Amino acid sequence: MNVAEITNLRVDYDEVVAVQGVSFNLEAGKIYGFVGPNGAGKTSTIKAMAGIIEPKLGQIVLDGFNLETQRDKALSHVGYMPDFPPVYERLKVWEYLDVFAAAYGLNERERPAHVRKWIDRVNLNVKSDALIKGLSRGMRQRLVLAKILETNPKILLLDEPASGLDPIARMQMRDLLKQARDEGATILISSHILSELADFVDSVIILEKGKLIVAGSIAEIRERLGGVYRVIVQFEDDIRGSEILTQVAHQRNIDPGRITRDRSRHIVDFGSSQHDATQFLGQLIANGAVLTECMIKSQDIEEIFLKLGAKEVA
Repeated sequence: MNVAEITNLRVDYDEVVAVQGVSFNLEAGKIYGFVGPNGAGKTSTIKAMAGIIEPKLGQIVLDGFNLETQRDKALSHVGYMPDFPPVYERLKVWEYLDVFAAAYGLNERERPAHVRKWIDRVNLNVKSDALIKGLSRGMRQRLVLAKILETNPKILLLDEPASGLDPIARMQMRDLLKQARDEGATILISSHILSELADFVDSVIILEKGKLIVAGSIAEIRERLGGVYRVIVQFEDDIRGSEILTQVAHQRNIDPGRITRDRSRHIVDFGSSQHDATQFLGQLIANGAVLTECMIKSQDIEEIFLKLGAKEVA
């Protein structure tokens, strides 16, 4: 079931067209990576979905409600987190969450347990009485995420939430979002750091210069593009191993252009068939090649992105 439907979205800034006819859907309970170089239109799309800017054209339906004609209902279960979310630096961590819990309608008796629950959830127990101005960027991001998640939103719109975070903070952010997904939230998370999304998202939506390039799971996109499986080997005896590799490639009618070399490693590119790559590797060994290194590597999200033509990020 779709919880968000974006149809022919266009966003203009004076004479600049930031988003051009973009359409995609978000299914319930999935994490979507919103990918593209800086200036691709990711932030403009997210702001339009969050009701912060008004699109020039197009339709946005959130949780079954049209954002233009049923704004309050459409946004009632949406959580939005900008790249640099504003916080009240003179408040303590627990006070910040308590203020918003009160704004969300929780009564005074319920709020202490509610605040403790979310402080524990984002692992800020030791900072509960600390002023926000003393928190690291990663801690601030987790605090703001707790403020958003405490409303139990059905749709989370996150604009570069991992930007500027260290590896540990990014892992903590990822785990929080995976937990939110497992509890039923649908998450759209933008990033231009492609590798940090690869093992984390269910699907990707790729933009460039305001246009949708492709959308789908990484596996679907790889298959649609004839994605590459790559055999990478290193031989104990490079001369003998090279001869066997050439022989096997000839027997299997592999174009020499698909065989490259990176120092002592030999790389053979295949199409979308992992089976062919596995058989090739087995045939090398059967023909007497002694390997000191071997792997079958599938095309990752960065390679897919570049293959789709996003040259700016290269």
